[in-house]
Amino acid sequence: MSLIVHKYGGTSMGSPERIRNVARRVTKWARAGHQIVVVPSAMSGETNRLLALAAELAPQRPSAAYHRELDMLAATGEQASSALLAIALQAEGMDSVSYAGWQVPVRTDSSHTKARIESIDSERVRADLDDGRVVIVTGFQGIDELGNITTLGRGGSDTSAVAIAAAMGADECLIYTDVDGVYTTDPRVVPAARRLHTVSFEEMLEMASLGSKVLQIRSVEFAGKYRVPIRVLSSFTPWDIDLAEEMQSGTLITFEEDEKMEQAVVSGIAFNRGEAKVSVLGVPDTPGIAYRILGPVADANIEVDVIIQNISKEGKADFSFTVGQADYQRTLDLLREAVAPAMGAQEVVGDPNICKVSIVGIGMRSHVGVASKMFRVLSEEGINIQMISTSEIKTSVVIDEKYLELAVRALHTAFGLDQQTA
Repeated sequence: MSLIVHKYGGTSMGSPERIRNVARRVTKWARAGHQIVVVPSAMSGETNRLLALAAELAPQRPSAAYHRELDMLAATGEQASSALLAIALQAEGMDSVSYAGWQVPVRTDSSHTKARIESIDSERVRADLDDGRVVIVTGFQGIDELGNITTLGRGGSDTSAVAIAAAMGADECLIYTDVDGVYTTDPRVVPAARRLHTVSFEEMLEMASLGSKVLQIRSVEFAGKYRVPIRVLSSFTPWDIDLAEEMQSGTLITFEEDEKMEQAVVSGIAFNRGEAKVSVLGVPDTPGIAYRILGPVADANIEVDVIIQNISKEGKADFSFTVGQADYQRTLDLLREAVAPAMGAQEVVGDPNICKVSIVGIGMRSHVGVASKMFRVLSEEGINIQMISTSEIKTSVVIDEKYLELAVRALHTAFGLDQQTA
């Protein structure tokens, strides 16, 4: 008998009929002899609806007290879907019980709206499983040491599910979503994209960090730390699909690098539209200049991605980096008002119309010329590269956003990812 964690996204929980189908699927697994813990998201659109109500009442989002209440409010979405799923399971004749994160408890730090899980007490859940119940635990939320309800940020239910799987020593964590696995790239951009049967943890971590929306990056980090096998699969396959077939469907995120995986130089193309470039021009080329620019940016809780500094000319250099588009104007204002004048920079300029395109693959470790091939393909398409960032298993370039789809399609074909071989 295996212990399996199921996680269902908001779309999967989006209506009474979909919740009923989830209950039937879970019942199938439980009646086959598996112990099942389910982590559901709020019904699709519910969290946005609740946050919109809060924003209407307090447009300025004024204080820490506001964020505490925001967590109290947002947490109700998952509580509702968990209770509804328990009711649907009981209607299927399956003994079940739902718990809010604070009842387990899932303990977090006190960073409201973006808390991090510190520990999970699995005793209560284990007792219910041993009594033959299906246990439902709200995703996305926990409780801090002061007894306040906290939430983990957008996509936090993925992290909740993986964390619970780690705490319980689950055999596998199944992430049911509205896609049937991890693809070589977004099929909406490249119709010839194909589903990967397996992908390494390292590759999935890179893809999640580079813009792939299949899994939240924190959930992948958690899986890596505790070596939790994850399978991404679709909740829209018929609920009565043969169990053996379902257990092999989707994409398995694994920690084993088999020979087949090593043969694939590039496993996928990731991209992120939501970036902007900021450049500080004519800064003195002296020690500590990067810290003088990026220190205040970090203090403002603005995350920086790709960084580049050009060669000094006459004692001056240009320093460029990318940030999320949501932080673009705030970054410009900060640098123009406080940082640039203090260091004697000539100008601060920006470009909100850029994107990042990345090739990812563990095979890049043992193959030379992968980056140069990427650059050649982009050059042949007339696409100018503005910035470059590399690691052992990925190469990322920053380009004009209008070329994103052309670049992704060209690279996908050039690296053989259009082929329908698995």
